[in-house]
Amino acid sequence: MELDLLGTHADRAYAILAGLVMPRPIAWVTTLNENGSVNAAPFSFFNVFGDDPPLVIFAPGDRADGTPKDSALNAKRTGEFVVNLVNEEMKEAMNGTAATLPHGESEADHLGLATLPSSVISPPRIAAAPASLECKVHSIQEIGSNRLILGIVHRVHVQDEIFDAVNLRIIQRNHLPVGRMGSPNWYCHTADLFEMVRPK
Repeated sequence: MELDLLGTHADRAYAILAGLVMPRPIAWVTTLNENGSVNAAPFSFFNVFGDDPPLVIFAPGDRADGTPKDSALNAKRTGEFVVNLVNEEMKEAMNGTAATLPHGESEADHLGLATLPSSVISPPRIAAAPASLECKVHSIQEIGSNRLILGIVHRVHVQDEIFDAVNLRIIQRNHLPVGRMGSPNWYCHTADLFEMVRPK
């Protein structure tokens, strides 16, 4: 089967690509609304893209009416955002923040999500997240209807149980984030891990 995502099958591009390129990590992004309340929303078009400088990118799609989502507006206005990672314990809360609320209303308040202050930026982090990345916007690129927000990671907060403080490594068997699978409602667990040593 050959699919033309710029022509015949353009209207199915999202479903096809989201169903093929997976599992994808979830960026549970917190930003500050204009009124100072905390916006929280999940995005699976997200990943880490480098380490010098430490770079993450997430791509918040527009609302159905074509207007930017609050996370995009807030990141552009303030130049700051936090990427909170999602584990098994937080998956229901994360999913709850995907609901559409009126502009400027806080998902964190709506769901009773506890937050903690960030160290070098204004948006707070989600207290129960296994890890949180404090980011400052490097740039925002718009390609067609895609909006890519590039962020430089300035601080990382990691729960003690998933971090080896001696070797400064994540304890992989303890860090089990939830992954995003195909559209519209598929996710995966990441507890079934295996090691494969790279050839030299």
